[in-house]
Amino acid sequence: MTNMATFGAGCFWGVEAAFRRIDGVVETQVGYAGGRTENPSYQQVCYEGTGHAEVVQVTYDPTKVVYEQLLAVFFAEHDPTQVNRQGPDIGDQYRSVIFVHDEAQRAAADLAKARVEERIARPVATVIEDAPTFWPAEDYHQRYLEKRGLASCHVSLAS
Repeated sequence: MTNMATFGAGCFWGVEAAFRRIDGVVETQVGYAGGRTENPSYQQVCYEGTGHAEVVQVTYDPTKVVYEQLLAVFFAEHDPTQVNRQGPDIGDQYRSVIFVHDEAQRAAADLAKARVEERIARPVATVIEDAPTFWPAEDYHQRYLEKRGLASCHVSLAS
């Protein structure tokens, strides 16, 4: 049995690499979700204002990793207080978003967000929405850092 989780935390390359290191993650795929254009390209998402977020869709085995662990990685791998950006990457495609697939995920995401808000001084900008259609990114984006022998493309904010 596998479950699905979908997260947007800025540029999808580093976030995908972080999820791939978790025991119990069966598969990851980067792509686009939450916009207005069907089957968008990277070019469209970045330069034509489609409204999509860059996301990582995670397939996981809930007997080895629970959704709450995935949420912890999500919050550790980006700055959830930034609105429509992560570091030098600016635009709504880099927004902090959790796309939930059911009410159990929504409850867990709400709780995780509230716990993060208790720990930090700034408001958390992460939005929690029902999972829309997921559009896979182009092949060259899949496992992008792994193909180049890199572990990440940013400094983790976890302390």
